[in-house]
Amino acid sequence: MLRLVTENWMLKLTSLVFAMILWMFIMGERRLEVGYAIPLHLQNVPKALLVANEVPSQVDVRISGPRTLLLKVNPNDMSIVVDLTDLQPGLTTFKRLEERLNLPSGLRVTRLSPSFIDLKLERIREKRVPIKVVLTGEPLPGYRVAGLKAIPEQALIEGAESELKRVSEVTTEPVDLEGVKESFSLLVPLLHEGNYTRFKDGKTTEITVAIEAIEVPPPVAPEANNEGKS
Repeated sequence: MLRLVTENWMLKLTSLVFAMILWMFIMGERRLEVGYAIPLHLQNVPKALLVANEVPSQVDVRISGPRTLLLKVNPNDMSIVVDLTDLQPGLTTFKRLEERLNLPSGLRVTRLSPSFIDLKLERIREKRVPIKVVLTGEPLPGYRVAGLKAIPEQALIEGAESELKRVSEVTTEPVDLEGVKESFSLLVPLLHEGNYTRFKDGKTTEITVAIEAIEVPPPVAPEANNEGKS
């Protein structure tokens, strides 16, 4: 037994000294804290549902640990993934996002902002709403708008059920009639400002504007006026 301990004792002692030096270096190494902007990804959104609230695209993370370990961290390799598989419509809170970071041993998260996210899922619905043609300006003096038609007259909107209930119409981009004296047809883009709703099919409508001259009654002859007075 003693022989096993004393055999190559110089080599064993040297190894022990180096191991102690390395341990003291690691334990005594200066610890740092570094901040990163980590992307947040939503995966597996259930079919026929959509996310109907603002969710941050990245999370601010501060990570503490030995300098040598922090130097090996590549921010491009880090992300926070939230899996939405099998979620139902409604509000779901995801906490402890730091646990979704795969950090090397020896590093720890000291700050996370936000530390949780609220995620609202809603059913996707469809709705047809009328198209309102917006006209600006006036035709040439002596002319007027005699008719206005849009084809199609309605637009198909889809999106979050709650927002869709508040959509009653969509409008066209303004069509300028300033100085116009002839009828015309024009393909006009449609406008809709929705956070969680959008056009499902076409985003344009063809309008036809009928312009006609205003008939001015002929002036009354002076002779006729004189006869009426007598």
